[in-house]
Amino acid sequence: MTVKLTAGRFYGRTEGHCEAADVTLVECVYTPQSRVCLPWHMHENAYLYLVVSGVCEERLGRKARIVESSSLVFHPAGEPHSNRWDDAGGRVFHIEFSRSRIAAIGEYVPIRTSPTEVRRGPAEWLATRLYREYQKRDDLSPLVMEGLALEILAEISRPGTAEPGHTPPRWLCQARELLHDRFNEPLALNEVATSVGIHPVHLARSFRRHFGCTPGDYLRRIRVEFACHQLAHTDTPLIEIALAAGFADQSHFTRTFRRHMRQTPGEFRRNSPRC
Repeated sequence: MTVKLTAGRFYGRTEGHCEAADVTLVECVYTPQSRVCLPWHMHENAYLYLVVSGVCEERLGRKARIVESSSLVFHPAGEPHSNRWDDAGGRVFHIEFSRSRIAAIGEYVPIRTSPTEVRRGPAEWLATRLYREYQKRDDLSPLVMEGLALEILAEISRPGTAEPGHTPPRWLCQARELLHDRFNEPLALNEVATSVGIHPVHLARSFRRHFGCTPGDYLRRIRVEFACHQLAHTDTPLIEIALAAGFADQSHFTRTFRRHMRQTPGEFRRNSPRC
């Protein structure tokens, strides 16, 4: 039997709760005393959760995945799943959207209809920033938190992952994996196509159809996500991050980063919440 959780309700021990317009924010802790094995359940509303600490196994149908600390996961309303935390338990920050808010946003941004996991990059950074704002609230925090929550939803709704029912062919997944494995190298479309045994034109068309962008755009996004993680979690000099991400120089890095993030790498680092 699958349990349906009503708006604002989550398993675990609730340690905090607040509202920001039609966005509900709930912090929960999972311990052996508050239950680490969550039964099959679904949620009335769509929501995101940021794993603040801990590791859990999440099951979706017959599939299972490991969700680690700093991961951000989106679930649409009514999506059946179960979770099992390791013996140490965990802490999670939930961001839930009312049905009316999802419907209103959906008029401008195509909301995802499948579970989505983000391990690093702009969405994870925004969620961490939202969590810090939630921890140190003042009279302006509801406005700040609402804006951040909407940015996160828009970010994870951007093209980049195929929807169920439109599963990419194996060779296309291999091409995408190659981009992730060699994101900091000067790859050419012909090289990627040859590696999977497909004509470059067919690769380009299929990639856009399934992932919503060109292989080059996808590679650029991976580089920016890598840079975001390095900027937020290390003190590595900007030039070293630029070269490690595959950019020709710091100037190229700054231009690309500003176009994607609407701020310079230095500004991003200064604004990044440190754990």
